[in-house]
Amino acid sequence: MTTMTQTAPSSAPMASEKNVLLSVRNLKVWYELRKWGFGLAGYVKAVDNVSFDLHEGEAIAIVGESGCGKSSLMKAILGLVRPHDGQILYQGQDIFAGGRAGLRWYRSQVGYVQQDPFGALPPFMSVRRILEEPLILIGMKNREERLARIREVMEEVKLSPPEDFLNKFPHMLSGGQQQRVVIARAMIRNPRLMVADEPVSMLDASVRVEILKLLRQIQEEHNLAVIYITHDLSTVRYFSERIFVMYAGKLIEKAPTDELLWHPQHPYTLALLNAISDPDASNARKLREVPPGEPPSLVSPPPGCRFHPRCKYRIEGVCDTEVPPEFEARPDHFTACWLYDERFADRRQALEADLQFD
Repeated sequence: MTTMTQTAPSSAPMASEKNVLLSVRNLKVWYELRKWGFGLAGYVKAVDNVSFDLHEGEAIAIVGESGCGKSSLMKAILGLVRPHDGQILYQGQDIFAGGRAGLRWYRSQVGYVQQDPFGALPPFMSVRRILEEPLILIGMKNREERLARIREVMEEVKLSPPEDFLNKFPHMLSGGQQQRVVIARAMIRNPRLMVADEPVSMLDASVRVEILKLLRQIQEEHNLAVIYITHDLSTVRYFSERIFVMYAGKLIEKAPTDELLWHPQHPYTLALLNAISDPDASNARKLREVPPGEPPSLVSPPPGCRFHPRCKYRIEGVCDTEVPPEFEARPDHFTACWLYDERFADRRQALEADLQFD
């Protein structure tokens, strides 16, 4: 629907031919608000009716501003919070339906890479002890077998030779080395799914791409499904195959990575790209104005499209009253925006003008 004056690179192959590993269905993560500790006063609707599929071996990125709900979505996927409504299906089974034993097994299938590596590592444990503890918890009793597995995963994350790091404590490591230990701990039990929460935001710029390339290499070698949570669109090109854009608790755009970076369809996605400080990271797009204001309160989100108070393309009487459905704006590219309703094709011209390359 958008005419471009340059040729965009082809998008990564889709994973649609692979089996679905994780399905999120109409998920709602709402937190109760209590008045003076008594009585229900409302909800914080952190995740509101979110659905998507993750295929085996696929890497996706969930992007959005702070407060958009992506961390609450991540916690639900990790089984740390129970949803208010909806389901999270792993290999077709609801992760909360099997009780504590089922949830414990599910968590053994999931690796978690935290945002702050220093805060994620126990300061009183050596690297060896940090990596050995998950193996002890799953019943690996042979000490030599545990050490062999620890050496193997340390080599994999480029902490080599392992002898140089086994007896060190977290404060003796650089930020990049600490994050490699966190990745090693996430991989120690051979998971099939990894959730990476802003894994490079606390690192120096010089090591960010290196860590992302390491994660990508591990993902490809192990056919690992990965959910990459970030607010930074400039890093997703190094890692993900599809991007899901989240705003105020809802997914508003879904597309293959190159397709979305070269052909953003939602006004909010365009704003995210325009806010990137590195012009190369936004496909040499000319920096334009970003929408004023802040994301809405998730206690009382605005009616209709939640982005409409900040959107200069909004259609009065529609965007501010009716929740937009998901439109297929381009092949395999979905967006929740009323501008893609055929009734408003003429109103889309202003957005299409802003989508042009220089």
